[in-house]
Amino acid sequence: MKILVLGAGGVGGYFGGRMAEAGLDVTFQVRPARAELLAKTGLRIKSKAGDLKLAPKCIVEPQVKPDYDVILFTAKAYDLGSAMDAIAPAMSGNARGHVLPMLNGMSHLEALDARFGRERVLGGVAYIASTLAPDGEIQHLNDFARIVFGPRAGSQAAACGELSRSLEGAQVPIKFDWKQLDNVEQAMWDKWVLLATLAGMTCLMRAPVGDIVATGAGEKLTLALLAENAAVAKAEGFATPDAVMGNYRGMLTQKGSAFTASMLRDVESGGQAEGEHILGALLQRARKHGIGAPVLEVAATHLEAYAARRKREKGS
Repeated sequence: MKILVLGAGGVGGYFGGRMAEAGLDVTFQVRPARAELLAKTGLRIKSKAGDLKLAPKCIVEPQVKPDYDVILFTAKAYDLGSAMDAIAPAMSGNARGHVLPMLNGMSHLEALDARFGRERVLGGVAYIASTLAPDGEIQHLNDFARIVFGPRAGSQAAACGELSRSLEGAQVPIKFDWKQLDNVEQAMWDKWVLLATLAGMTCLMRAPVGDIVATGAGEKLTLALLAENAAVAKAEGFATPDAVMGNYRGMLTQKGSAFTASMLRDVESGGQAEGEHILGALLQRARKHGIGAPVLEVAATHLEAYAARRKREKGS
């Protein structure tokens, strides 16, 4: 199986790098500057699971051909349009490839389906905290790394099975967890419910979970937001399982926890954030179903205002 990874950042670089480390046929599609740096320094990962440095196979956009079985699609949601343009040559003509998106939320599926056809877009989600350091090193920030993937249509079962067999047949153990799921969209919704709560609260309060719940109303507001997000998922036909909700309540109200969303790092550094795609899109669905979601509305508006201020100050 030939795997193309779009980008070599915190998500694509980590999972693609670990696949390459394990002997899978992985190529990274990157921008020219990133390709030049990788040629000089190699793909470098700093992680409790083990550091890695390897010489990756890289191509830039003019070199992309329809020659891959799976395209691991790890762009940020606000770069979705340009990212689809970038992989379009790999999906052109009679290409055999399937896109495996690792974006947060669900809205990207509609865009990918419209561009490449629903039968060629798998379901997937990544669980990792990672970042790309200024020197190009990928820094794995927590103790877990996991992907789940699966078919969204019966015709995709063979492609998902082939990917599973490739991962199972790796030359050395792969340093991340993975699982193929038949109900992968449920897993995607479950993560969206958690992420929208974590990102909404930590960005709104500019604090990690432990500091939020140390306040008088922090736990109450957190649990209210979680309930609102879960209500939207249920209305969309993907009710969050009781056991999962119990786990989320524990994670989001743990005293002393340093847990934050990567979106908080984006906001605190003055960077672009996925507020519209994680919180705004969920709020739109709440309104569609007539669900009252006052905490979600405040959290989404906060990030919308941040984006407006950032745009104004940058003059764009």
